[in-house]
Amino acid sequence: MEIESTFHMYVQPVVHPQLTPFCTELTGIIQGMVDGQPSLQQVLERVDEWMAKEGLLDPSVKSIFVTCGDWDLKVMLPGQCQYLGLPVADYFKQWINLKKAYSFAMGSWPKNGLLDMNKGLNLQHIGRPHSGIDDCKNIANIMKTLAHRGFIFKQTSKPF
Repeated sequence: MEIESTFHMYVQPVVHPQLTPFCTELTGIIQGMVDGQPSLQQVLERVDEWMAKEGLLDPSVKSIFVTCGDWDLKVMLPGQCQYLGLPVADYFKQWINLKKAYSFAMGSWPKNGLLDMNKGLNLQHIGRPHSGIDDCKNIANIMKTLAHRGFIFKQTSKPF
C-alpha cells in the first residue's frame, strides 16, 4: 500500500503551443515547463516503456488506472489521440473512477473531487489541486485509506 514507482513527464503542446493564462492558473504549469518537452506520441511511448519495465504489461499482473472522474480517459485522451492519429493503448480503456468508488464507500458524492474526498476522510491535501503529479499522490492516499477501511475497488468504466 505504498507508491513503488512514479511516471511523470510534461508534454509539448502542438495544436496550441502557447499555454493560456487559464491553464497556468489552474495547473501551475508555466510555458518553460513544456517548451522543448516530448510530443504526446513520444510520452505515450515512454508510458508504455515504463509500464513494461514495472511489469504492468505482464498478462498475469492485474493493474488498472485510477482517475478522479471519467473525463480524462473517457473523453480527453481518446479525443486527443484521435485528433493526432495516435492509437489508444488497451490499458487506457479501463479504469476506476475514484469519485464513484468513494461514493460507494462513504455514501456521498464528492462534488469538489479530491478536496472533498480528502476532507471526508480527514486527510491533508497534498500539493496543488489540478497538478497531475499531486493529484496522483492524493488519489493514492485516498485509495490507501479506503482500502484500510475494507473497501474493495472494482473497475467503474464501461468496456469500449
